[in-house]
Amino acid sequence: MADVQHVVVMGVSGSGKTTVARLVADRLQRPFLEADDLHPAGNVAKMAAGIPLTDEDRAPWLRSLRDWLAAQTRAGEPSVMTCSALKVAYRDVLREGGPVLFAHLNVTDEILAQRMGRRTGHFMPPTLLASQLATLEPLLPTEAGFTLDATGSADELSAAIADRVLATSGV
Repeated sequence: MADVQHVVVMGVSGSGKTTVARLVADRLQRPFLEADDLHPAGNVAKMAAGIPLTDEDRAPWLRSLRDWLAAQTRAGEPSVMTCSALKVAYRDVLREGGPVLFAHLNVTDEILAQRMGRRTGHFMPPTLLASQLATLEPLLPTEAGFTLDATGSADELSAAIADRVLATSGV
């Protein structure tokens, strides 16, 4: 199980996490989890109403993500997950589930606003983008991970992430 490595594609809403992470999971043939699917109904309602989540709101959600990663680790199954993972403290919780490599998709504010403006059927309104950007703590040099300019295509980004994962896992 020492080789188990989970990839968390992170970034603010609209950065392309879901699209890119699904492609990474396909490329690496790994189980995939969309972290938004585990948000409690109260969190979704709060965000849909344009109210930013607090650390207290996020805590049970992050623990559920950690538990999913831990189950994958116990099963010897590397995985791919999306998660905003905005703060170091949030990423610390995720790392409790097993070895994680973070791939931070970074995009300019202007592109994020354009992408979110075109999105339909998502509970996260564009009005919460500013609060996410204010909360975002970039990856520290001590954290396993890397940041990508996410203005490229999803195929290019997923290939870059998959290549990095394969290089770090020794596969």
